[in-house]
Amino acid sequence: MGNTKHQKTQDAPTFTGPVFRPGDAGYDEEVSGYQTAYTHRPALVVGAADAEDVRRAVTYAAEHRLPVAVQATGHGLSVAAEGGVLISTRRMTEVRIDPEGRTARVAAGVRADALIEAAAAHGLAPLTGSSPAVSVVGYTLGGGIGLLARQFGYAADHVHALEIVTADGQLHRAEPGDELFAAVLGSGSNFGVVTALEVGLFPVRTLYGGQLVFDAPLIEKALETWRSWSAGVPEELTSSVTLLGLPDIPQIPDPLRGRYFASFRIVYNGPAEEGERLVAPLRAVGARLMDDLRTMPFTESGTIHSDPEDPQPYAATNALLGELTPQALSSLLAVAGPASPVPCILDIRHLGGALRKQGPAGTVVDHREAEFLVGALSVHGPGGIGPDEVRDRHALVREALAPWTVGHSLNFLYGDGEHADEDQTRAVYRPGTYDRLAALKAAHDPHNLFRFNRNIRPEPSASS
Repeated sequence: MGNTKHQKTQDAPTFTGPVFRPGDAGYDEEVSGYQTAYTHRPALVVGAADAEDVRRAVTYAAEHRLPVAVQATGHGLSVAAEGGVLISTRRMTEVRIDPEGRTARVAAGVRADALIEAAAAHGLAPLTGSSPAVSVVGYTLGGGIGLLARQFGYAADHVHALEIVTADGQLHRAEPGDELFAAVLGSGSNFGVVTALEVGLFPVRTLYGGQLVFDAPLIEKALETWRSWSAGVPEELTSSVTLLGLPDIPQIPDPLRGRYFASFRIVYNGPAEEGERLVAPLRAVGARLMDDLRTMPFTESGTIHSDPEDPQPYAATNALLGELTPQALSSLLAVAGPASPVPCILDIRHLGGALRKQGPAGTVVDHREAEFLVGALSVHGPGGIGPDEVRDRHALVREALAPWTVGHSLNFLYGDGEHADEDQTRAVYRPGTYDRLAALKAAHDPHNLFRFNRNIRPEPSASS
């Protein structure tokens, strides 16, 4: 069974948290996460209770040249660990709010909902995303395009400090201006295990928002209206649209059962009266299957996107677009719309606004000129659809959008296992940024211990 407090596992060091090996009771539960298409199968799992557990786990892995994976909620799992060491951070759940400084210190396993609730007690809100169930650290290290993104920018741009265990087993505190600080924010888990973040909070108590849902016959008109409308909205309004079809089964509530529809998500940080005026052109498209726009406390912001809570086997790709033309929309729908043999959930997010501004810390979140992000997510399994079919269809999505694509977003590249190729990872960054990160990787993790991710391979610079 899993080793508990102060116990050892073979030659591994002593940990405060539990330790598991294959076959131990609790092993399968510990390695599981929200993403079920890929599952870590490490030789050793450390259920880290604190930063010292993380440090000891990385030190052990480095001494034995074992690769390291890290998981909190498992939402963004791309490459599953086969062997090596998995550090599970789900027990690291401390949240500390500094209301006067408008900051929060969050440990590695803190979920967005826990931070939202803690900040709300002081009339503050974090720059969290659409799902309240994701890890704050994982989301932020990927950049973090949140509900208030157009007003405040990327979540990564509002990190005040981070604590990270690097491949040498050392715990570092990094702040703006530090080379490692800038490299980590936007590159995921490539440089180590972040054990805590200090993030900025904002005086937001309520939002005006929700969904406007249109049935299939109105989708074309609604998309064109939204595309044109989005060019003139203020930065305080962040919106997106999801297109998907739902089966005709009793578990799906009316009026969405058995329909293909478009759901427009509205988040406006302002008074309801102005919000109503701003969304009037969208409502004028026609009858809605659902219209739940309202003023809500920020603690209910997770209802705006209503992301599914149950674990799913899925993969996703994305493209950052310089512009969203009618031709781009038609090309997208031709390969991933309702007639696609591989069902795709399409998500189009309006960017711009504060997302264009370079982060004060020089974070490695690139392609800030992008005006829209298009994502395509497919679930493995329905109708016998497997990973190969999904991968091929997503390649067609990227090909269809290529004329307008300026890059990709790390936060929305999900799954693909061993097929998570270097070309897609490189496309997350500008060429110069990627080369700089590869050189830093060679300096901080020359043996590429942290490679179960959208991996940046260590490559010493030509001048070194």
